[in-house]
Amino acid sequence: MFGLLALAAITFHADFEGGSLGKTDTIGPTHFRLHMLGEVDQDKRNRQASWYYFRIDGARGQDLTLDLVDLPGEYNYRPNRGAIVAETRPFFSADDKTWTTLETTSYDAAEPHLRLKIRPTADRIWIAHTPPYTTRHLNHLLASLKGNPHVTRQAVGRTVGGRDIPLLTITERGQVGSKKVIWILFRQHAWESGSSWAGEGAIRFLTSSDPAAVRIRQQAVFKIFPMCDPDGVIRGGVRFNANGYDLNRNWDLVDPKKMPEIAAQRQAILDWVDRGGRADMLLTLHNDEGPEYIGGPPGEEHRPLLERFARLIEASPVFQQNRKAALAETSTTAGKPGRMSFPQGMYHDRKLAAFLIELRCFPHPELGREPNIPDRLRFGRDLVQAMASAVQQ
Repeated sequence: MFGLLALAAITFHADFEGGSLGKTDTIGPTHFRLHMLGEVDQDKRNRQASWYYFRIDGARGQDLTLDLVDLPGEYNYRPNRGAIVAETRPFFSADDKTWTTLETTSYDAAEPHLRLKIRPTADRIWIAHTPPYTTRHLNHLLASLKGNPHVTRQAVGRTVGGRDIPLLTITERGQVGSKKVIWILFRQHAWESGSSWAGEGAIRFLTSSDPAAVRIRQQAVFKIFPMCDPDGVIRGGVRFNANGYDLNRNWDLVDPKKMPEIAAQRQAILDWVDRGGRADMLLTLHNDEGPEYIGGPPGEEHRPLLERFARLIEASPVFQQNRKAALAETSTTAGKPGRMSFPQGMYHDRKLAAFLIELRCFPHPELGREPNIPDRLRFGRDLVQAMASAVQQ
């Protein structure tokens, strides 16, 4: 009787912004198999199950066993075992604000599945692949910037779902002279919440009264897309827009109907450049389940900037490359249209110095643990300082 009552009290929920969870199978009173939803692209290929975010109600004081299943998929048309592996331990929270790594996990490579063991000490707990960052977080940040004299906000277009695509311009007003101009794209892929936390850290630093931030604003203009795929963030997506297009591929295509996010961001940059505006450095920031590295544009002429930037960002205590910084290939899939990344597309269009950074979600060698929210905020500050210094040299 007690087991049946306990079972009836335990419920799983993902009906909130950013939530993602498939069906739940009950194995025993406190043992459940949780199916990952995942997403596929416009061709029903490249399934990715890199994101989960759900709430458990009614399990206080009970020893839960949760098996995360349906992990395998494809990446760039190559089958894989999935992005959720032994090293990607989840985060949990009792208030949906403060997140802690769940230590008690084990991985079965045969199925595969990731097993979580947890004894909730609250009536409600949340579990996520990485600490979530939703449009509510972004709206709170943007509201805090109202009246800040260093920030200009505009919408450059709308998503498939009709949401604004915001662009922030940050600089010291009234300064004369030719300033360097730096573009940054955060959150091209909806699951990569660490990108948004770093973006918030970058924006809060750049708009602050910190003397280092003041000097940077006097020397440079930052043009920032803080969230490239708000539709995906809201629905708990992975890496594709609502029409199934990967927002860090397809930069060699122009389709405002199917890919309005790419079309709007691309046009904003090219319009700026074609009107004579500078674009000294561009970057898109991502998360990865493993490697942490810098990728440069395809052009050899940008190697000196790549090497300067790599040296500067390596000084950050929350970044350590485990893959040598390298220039990108001309295209990810030779001869196949619609596969260029942001750096490849920007170089293809105007020979621009566009970069990519991947931040690892595995335990970090500099930290001895998984990066958390303060680490990502710190990296955002370090990132913009490194970029500003790299373009001044």
